[in-house]
Amino acid sequence: MKRRNLLSAALLSLVLFSSCDSVFDVHPYDVRVKGQTQINSTMITKIENAVKSQDTIRFAFISDSHQWLNDLSDLVGDINKHDSIDFVIHGGDITDFGSTREFEWTRDKLFKLNKPFVVLLGNHDCLGTGNQAYEKMFGNPDFSFIAGRVKFVCLNTNAIEYDYSMAVPNFDYMEEEVTSRADEFDRTVVCMHAAPYTEQFNNNVAKVFNYYTQNFPKLMFCLYGHGHHTEQTDIYKNGIMYYEVGNTPKREYYIFKITPKDYSYEIIKF
Repeated sequence: MKRRNLLSAALLSLVLFSSCDSVFDVHPYDVRVKGQTQINSTMITKIENAVKSQDTIRFAFISDSHQWLNDLSDLVGDINKHDSIDFVIHGGDITDFGSTREFEWTRDKLFKLNKPFVVLLGNHDCLGTGNQAYEKMFGNPDFSFIAGRVKFVCLNTNAIEYDYSMAVPNFDYMEEEVTSRADEFDRTVVCMHAAPYTEQFNNNVAKVFNYYTQNFPKLMFCLYGHGHHTEQTDIYKNGIMYYEVGNTPKREYYIFKITPKDYSYEIIKF
């Protein structure tokens, strides 16, 4: 009986070791990202260099593509038809379950864009080891860049996914961004995945968040996704509009145009 158990164990070990490469290659949360990494940093350099001398900028805002990859391909194709777009902001949730392969699949679709792009962290992207995969592939979930003379402050607002174990949103980071590179920008746009008063946001500090955003030089508007709808809301009733974009199957997205004096937007349906 003991010899039979030993034989079974030996056969099982043989199977496992002979196929170890395939077993670990398909593990959903191994965080071994293949291909391009630290993408946001690379793309930010491209964006800033491309529009540095422009007084008018145009960008597309999309979000919540999850694994609707066919819709995402169509979306990418439609954006590519608009030569006037300078860059693209993806508001997060590029996965359903935060698996490494999902990140890779979406990244490869987004690389078919003929404009530079950045990607925020969504709540689904935090599942499992997703936040680690995101940081390897895209970088820090709090980041900023300057397009023309407009600073885009991109924030991690997925507080529930971090179980309130760290500063989400990170007010220290926001405070630093008010003055960082201050001589290079005059106006501000704040981007996030989950807006204040949604279930993902730390709503104990929703009013404090509003206070910190108001400290940014000439805050123009805020962008977010998460809710899978396209709508425009003055959340704090103070004149600062929050623009939500629908998920990819809604087959619509924003194009914003920022001029030296104002901004405008259109909703593109494809």
